Amino acid sequence: MNVYDTANRLAREIRASEEYVKYKEAKQKLDSMQELKQKVDEFEKMRYEVQVLAMQGKQVEEEKNKKLQEMYTILIQNKEIKQYFDLEVKFNVMLADVNKIIAESVQDVL
Repeated sequence: MNVYDTANRLAREIRASEEYVKYKEAKQKLDSMQELKQKVDEFEKMRYEVQVLAMQGKQVEEEKNKKLQEMYTILIQNKEIKQYFDLEVKFNVMLADVNKIIAESVQDVL
């Protein structure tokens, strides 16, 4: 077996994982609720802007962080949105763990 076969098998296993399947279902459900989807999109856009500023080493305005936290607090009061966010975190943790395992296996040459 070669590394590409293994990578393709891993991709299939990720798509079959509970984390992926449940996250995808929650995302599709949210996508069908236009008003909720729009609110989540606005939140994610602001979260992305804050993350980019932080990665660039720029100071994020306290007001922007506070607004982001307020938006999150309001959004998670909705059951569908809270479930979506929770499943998104579980899926992202799984991907981060897989990436960490791969990175650690080759860190001696990086």
